Amino acid sequence: MKIVIDMNLSPQWVSVFQAHGVSAVHWSAIGNPSAPDTEIMEWALNNAHIVFTHDLDFGAILSATQANAPSVIQVRTQDVTPTHLEPFVITALQQYEDSLDAGALLIIDEAKLRVRLLPIRRN
Repeated sequence: MKIVIDMNLSPQWVSVFQAHGVSAVHWSAIGNPSAPDTEIMEWALNNAHIVFTHDLDFGAILSATQANAPSVIQVRTQDVTPTHLEPFVITALQQYEDSLDAGALLIIDEAKLRVRLLPIRRN
């Protein structure tokens, strides 16, 4: 599993993921910090990475394009620090690894986890 961390989350997440055996890179280390979300999505798709973000736009892009990939992990909490969210995020990665490998939008908050397999179909 490889993860690209969006600009709206701390680069400290890289070491958190690596400590759990997950390859991770922060977008600021590989791309233009002001790049549009579509550029990050395209990079993630072309480089087989999952997008880790606090931005709702990534889910909207998946829905609008009905894309099969890349997978997106979206945190929906006020406190997005690794210190606070690490247990939730790592548990979610382990629980939904197969779904993320297949293509999914995983939404994490402290109360629950939700997963939608890709492509996201509008009803």
